[in-house]
Amino acid sequence: MSYILCLDVGNSNIFGGVFENDRIVFRFRYDTRNTTTSDELGLFLKSVLRENNITIPDIKKIAICSVVPQLDYSLHAACKKYFDIEPFILQIGVKTGIKIKTAAPAEVGADLISGVIAATYRFPSKPIVVVDFGTVTTFAVTNAKKEFLGAVFLPGLRVAMESLRASTSKLFQVEIKRPNDIVGRNTHECIQSGLYYGHLGAIHEIISRIKQDLCCDQDPVIIGTGGFAYLFADEKIFTVIEPDLVLYGLYLALLLNA
Repeated sequence: MSYILCLDVGNSNIFGGVFENDRIVFRFRYDTRNTTTSDELGLFLKSVLRENNITIPDIKKIAICSVVPQLDYSLHAACKKYFDIEPFILQIGVKTGIKIKTAAPAEVGADLISGVIAATYRFPSKPIVVVDFGTVTTFAVTNAKKEFLGAVFLPGLRVAMESLRASTSKLFQVEIKRPNDIVGRNTHECIQSGLYYGHLGAIHEIISRIKQDLCCDQDPVIIGTGGFAYLFADEKIFTVIEPDLVLYGLYLALLLNA
């Protein structure tokens, strides 16, 4: 068997996917908020593959996009030690098919570019806004010519909740969910309502302003991705929700650089 392992390394977790013939056969997550060694990463990857009936020799290539520099060395070492594979790293200088039109191209996160690669592949010749709900909620903007114009960053839902808890005496963590009513009747509901509708209002306003600034003759495709995208599925914000967008973009980048 022949598989490709793709790893999206974020601030809270690694989101991984194993591809076979252009299709993801399974996905997994690994918490990265604590310091992680190459052995911890390697043993976890071996374990999760074994549980899904895939052996180490079955993995022929590994692709990584990372926004956590302190994990890059450990992850690279794990690929070499446990898989004997030099991983492909999505970074400045590799082929992406995307023209970066920002003032500081080297500062653009690999996850943003990976999402844009997949988005422009699915919707060619369209302006696109990729809204990625992670530790940070990001809005990546691309025009119809595959030019990455820039992004907007917003504190993610979990970061906002943790900030409330850490900065106040009586507020606490709650389940992040869509509340039944806008006005909460207890502290639990008040926090949920503020988190959800505050984020929803920000999303609407940011997308509206992006549309004004694009000044193009067609509305952009709005793609939702990331862990909390489905939370807003009923709000008619997105053209489509693609939870695996970054993994597919990373896979496409690997093929482009093969």
